[in-house]
Amino acid sequence: MRKLLLLLVLALSTNSFAQMKKEYLPKPGKISGKVVDKVSKEPLPYVNIIVRDAANKVLTGGITDEKGAFNVPNIPEGKSLVEIQFIGYKTVKKEITVTNKNRNIKLGTIAIEEDSTTLEEVEVRAETSTVVQKVDRKVINVGKDLTSAGATASELLNNVQSVSVDSQTGNISLRGNENVRVLVDGRPTNIPASQLLKQLPSSSIKSIELITNPSAKYNPEGMSGIINIILNKNANMGFNGSLNTGVEAGHYVRYNASTNMNYKTGKVNFFGNYGFNGGDRFNFGFINRTGINFQDFVFTNDNESHLFKIGADVYIDDKNTFSFYTTQNWSDNNANGRVLVSDATNTLTSNAPNSQISDSHNQTYNVNYKHDFKKKGHNIEFESTYSRNDAPQVLLNNDLINPTDGELNYFNNISNERQNILVNLDYTNPVSKAGKLELGLEYREDNTDNINITNQANFNNSAFTYDRRIVSGYANYGHKFGKVTMQLGARLEQYNIEGRFNVETVGTDTVTDDIFTIYPSAFFTYNPSEKNQFQLSYSKRVDRPNIQQVNPIREWSTPLITSVGNENLLPQFTNSVELNYTRRIKGGSITLGGFYRNINDVISRVTFRDPADPSNIRQILTFQNFDDTDAYGLELSANYRVAKWWRANASMDYYSQTQFGTADLSNPNAPRLEVQNNVFNARISNSFTVSKRLRLQLFAMYRGAVEDIQWKVDPMKMVNLGANYSVFKGKGNLTFRVNDIFNTMQFQFNSDRPFTQNGRFKWESRTAYIGFNYRFGGGKNKAKSRRRRDSNEKQGGGGFF
Repeated sequence: MRKLLLLLVLALSTNSFAQMKKEYLPKPGKISGKVVDKVSKEPLPYVNIIVRDAANKVLTGGITDEKGAFNVPNIPEGKSLVEIQFIGYKTVKKEITVTNKNRNIKLGTIAIEEDSTTLEEVEVRAETSTVVQKVDRKVINVGKDLTSAGATASELLNNVQSVSVDSQTGNISLRGNENVRVLVDGRPTNIPASQLLKQLPSSSIKSIELITNPSAKYNPEGMSGIINIILNKNANMGFNGSLNTGVEAGHYVRYNASTNMNYKTGKVNFFGNYGFNGGDRFNFGFINRTGINFQDFVFTNDNESHLFKIGADVYIDDKNTFSFYTTQNWSDNNANGRVLVSDATNTLTSNAPNSQISDSHNQTYNVNYKHDFKKKGHNIEFESTYSRNDAPQVLLNNDLINPTDGELNYFNNISNERQNILVNLDYTNPVSKAGKLELGLEYREDNTDNINITNQANFNNSAFTYDRRIVSGYANYGHKFGKVTMQLGARLEQYNIEGRFNVETVGTDTVTDDIFTIYPSAFFTYNPSEKNQFQLSYSKRVDRPNIQQVNPIREWSTPLITSVGNENLLPQFTNSVELNYTRRIKGGSITLGGFYRNINDVISRVTFRDPADPSNIRQILTFQNFDDTDAYGLELSANYRVAKWWRANASMDYYSQTQFGTADLSNPNAPRLEVQNNVFNARISNSFTVSKRLRLQLFAMYRGAVEDIQWKVDPMKMVNLGANYSVFKGKGNLTFRVNDIFNTMQFQFNSDRPFTQNGRFKWESRTAYIGFNYRFGGGKNKAKSRRRRDSNEKQGGGGFF
């Protein structure tokens, strides 16, 4: 009993002592205040507030909210040091003392200033372009590549692995196939890709995305995939941007300039981008038809283009974001040329000057609203885009030797208008910790109106309309099983077209189609370790004939060639399988990949003798479906820092395709042909850091020989050299480059079908460029993460439609 009483007394004493001790313990204090930019007076969100003791040990801390305010509790009694830290700004330190009488310390408004030293050391863009392998795409972040400074998107893409741009026609191909979809900021444009790439300055481009095997959430058009061009757009605090200008000289002199600016204040970010290209371009060539004639070509193209993009992101609150932008693209083109035709005896039979004046105004308007639910990653997004393109043309063709020939002396006055409406609704729901469901709906409408007035003999005025309507929906489900990630999906699509082609005095030809198709896809990613990644994917895709391919009305002609479409073309369907392996190594990474495609009803360009030509020397240029075929290829790319002063990006690719068909459509008894096309390409870019201010870059490429049913094209090769010198404490750069130092780039070919002929075309491939770049403003303090459309991570329905 005594022991029990003793224990009870001890317990009560201990509890009383603890209570007394708690009552006399010093109570913690707290600090509050607001952080603003010293110059703009704008509040700065996400600023770090750190509290240290006398021994420099971190006691506690916090972060400012959207309005720049902070409130940090639990600060012990006594002296402490408060540090206000924000990337790109000078750290501010304040001593405080928490006492029994002063526990709630108000620091008021604290103005912090930018650290100019830090800003001078931070580059806005990487020194060289880098390649990032993501789950469904390769992202080429366009750095300050010296060999593409002052160039157009067309020239820039020629430096990108697996991509080739025909310098003569401007046609783009991916893995040797021209059936590729080109997008800008994830949206389609009404400008043909061959024209678009020549109008976009490289300095306005942030990155290039190669989506070679898109999933079901992407529009299925484009057999070889999607090339998405992301334009510059910042989200940095305050007002900042960059200016670029330069001069390029080859046969002629050309000029370019661009600026990229943004102003972020509070919950609104305004951004703008302007680019200009202007000057003449020159190319020339010949076609020699053995024993028949010799054609000598000269072309001069005076082009001036303006690209303007402006918009804003409004962060309504943490759950709702509204964005809008418009892109305006003006282009004035004045092309002049002449064709000299000599017969087998070297007698001049035709001297045909020609000119083409064309204006193009493409305008795009986009609005986007996104709502985030409480659960992370759970959201719904609505986006609508309207675009319009007006591109009138006036063509004049003459023949000085045959001035009375009505087929050779004529004009074309062409009106061409295109409109595109795109509406999509996307829903994403992480249904579990390891699973995610994606659903989406899309409506797309494309309308084209064309009127061609001509006085050419034996040809009539013509007009056509070509309307497409596509309604589609998709479902994707992704799940992670340990080190394996799986995504399965399908896209259901209803496709309708109606085309009316009217030739005056001849009649109207109507083309209609109504197709329902299911496009499945499957993706598997295996990550056995942080350094290794395997990817296996499958998708079904389609290439639908475009307006130029199906228009039966003559599009253009030279003294010996007439181009027309084929209204009987069928869509081309492709089943594609890819396997990729990425290995991260010290100083870089290596990616090895392979692909296989089964292609049905291959669409290809063909030429044949004009059956209406009594002289039997004129050709018809058109399109035709060929037999089913297979294609496969291998790709190897590496990004490696050889030494502290030397970094290299290299890529090689090989692809093979068997083509079947006939080269003479005018002859129903023409033999069936088979050609195996094997192509090897290689590129390497080396960046050398000579000093803190001087950098050199050496780029080389080799494009292997190409062969199809009718043509054999010789290999092409090029070496470029560039230099960059930093000025104005790192905020400015002087750039100098020389492209195609040895003047080896040319398009050289030969053929035995339908004529025995060979030819070569040459352009201004050897050029010298000098340019200047200057950056201003804060430059790097992101207040909020960008919308996924601009961070190259769009998850919404269809991603890029």
